[in-house]
This record gives sequence, C-alpha cells and structure tokens, in this order.
Amino acid sequence: MWHMDGDWHYWGMHMFWWIFWVIAALFFFGYLISVGKNQRTFQQGGRETPLDILKRRYASGEIDTAEYELRKRELEKGS
Repeated sequence: MWHMDGDWHYWGMHMFWWIFWVIAALFFFGYLISVGKNQRTFQQGGRETPLDILKRRYASGEIDTAEYELRKRELEKGS
C-alpha cells in the first residue's frame, strides 16, 4: 500500500536526515569555535577593561610607546 515505484519515500526521508545532521554539526562546531575565540574573555570573568585593551594594542604593535604612555595616563587619571 505505501510502497511506491522508485522508493521515493525512503530517499526523501534519508536526505532529510543527512541535511539535519550536517546543519547540527555546523552549529556545534560554530559554537565551539566561538567559545575558543572568547576563552580569554571568559577566564577574566567577563569584559576587558580599557587598560587591558590598551596593553593588548601596545603588545601587538598597533600603537607606539609615546601613545601608550599618553593614553595610560589619561585612563589612570579618569579612574
């Protein structure tokens, strides 16, 4: 009664499950990647302070020593 020529019912459900598992795996690995990128922030208990950001930019070479010292003084003065 349910058997049709070519078994299209079987292949339709089979394809659905392949799509479902591929999407589930993409979400799972996407979540793991996002957690890995933010692991340092989680270990610090939340957000980075402005001084932490300044130190990171200085360490990566985005700003020079003079700019680092100037901005550091400004941040410490505001605290």
